[in-house]
Amino acid sequence: VIFLLKSNPSNNEEKEAQTQLTKSDELQRLYSQALSAYQQEDYEAAIPLLDEILAVCVWDADLRELRAECYIKEGEPSKAISDLKAAAKLKSDNTEAFYKISRIYYQLGDHELSLSEVRECLKLDQDHKQCFSLYKQVKKLNKQIESAEEFIREGRYEDAISKYDSVMKTEPDVPVYATRAKERICHCLSKNQQATEAITVCTQVLQLEPTNVNALKDRAEAYLLEDLYEEAIKDYETAQANSENDQQIREGLERAQRMLKQSQKRDYYKILGVKRNARKQEIIKAYRKLASQWHPDNFQSEEEKKKAEKKFIDIAAAKEVLTDPEMRRKFDAGEDPLDAESQQGGGNPFHRNWNTWQGFNPFGSGGGPFTFKFHFS
Repeated sequence: VIFLLKSNPSNNEEKEAQTQLTKSDELQRLYSQALSAYQQEDYEAAIPLLDEILAVCVWDADLRELRAECYIKEGEPSKAISDLKAAAKLKSDNTEAFYKISRIYYQLGDHELSLSEVRECLKLDQDHKQCFSLYKQVKKLNKQIESAEEFIREGRYEDAISKYDSVMKTEPDVPVYATRAKERICHCLSKNQQATEAITVCTQVLQLEPTNVNALKDRAEAYLLEDLYEEAIKDYETAQANSENDQQIREGLERAQRMLKQSQKRDYYKILGVKRNARKQEIIKAYRKLASQWHPDNFQSEEEKKKAEKKFIDIAAAKEVLTDPEMRRKFDAGEDPLDAESQQGGGNPFHRNWNTWQGFNPFGSGGGPFTFKFHFS
């Protein structure tokens, strides 16, 4: 530009040279202001100044690293990533950029990308102390998380919970890992039908992240195990508001609504006094005890006998449904299989009067004019 000004340039050349000088002076002025703002820790003011410079000096690695540092200081590390990635390409052997990218991903909870970036740093310098230290930490955490997820896929929920407990011990200082670990523990407890524990842990997650869809779904399922249908419906509705197209949420909400409606009628679990996750042996044991207790022959007055007859029929109905896998599955999905039989015109055998039950032995394999599946295997 100086050469052009000194050697009789044409008018156009002179104008272009003056424009470039003015632009150069302006960029220098912006840079001085940005640097001053940075040194005074006014990162919010420095960022728009650097934006202006980088709109012209797109390939300046130092400027990109400076803007990235401002983003980090302002608590917006995710915005720094693109600048640091560009700087890593523009400046050869830029281990510092790879280290910072890896640190940011790690702090954001993306352990897989963190591991990938720190490996790039070690490719350039295998003796880089900061990168090697970070690599060991991320690799250990990554391995624990992968192992826990494998346990979940295999249905080994207790092992997965133990592994996620280890994750929280491995990284106690970055909150996102504790939150993600608790979210997955909440899922495992719900799947393992440990309802009370699941509700506690899921609630801890939701206190931090009220719209966490996964925790809402898992707590809803735990509420259903505890017969807390309205609470389950509320969680599913909140989840649906934050994930409208999730079919699992839609199906869960419909099931919870059916179960609430069902609970207002006849609940076979409550009749036998067993939990929804009770095993067949527990159901049979509860049935035998109640059938013996409420057999009408144990009562003298007509009024007591009538009450006992109704109770006994409900107890037999509950045992019939809950010991038949297919009928129990339907009931758990919010349908009453005995009502379904009635609607199909087959008649509900449990709505017969007591006369059909005379001589029935609840501890035998059948008896009387109606045959039940009273086998206790």
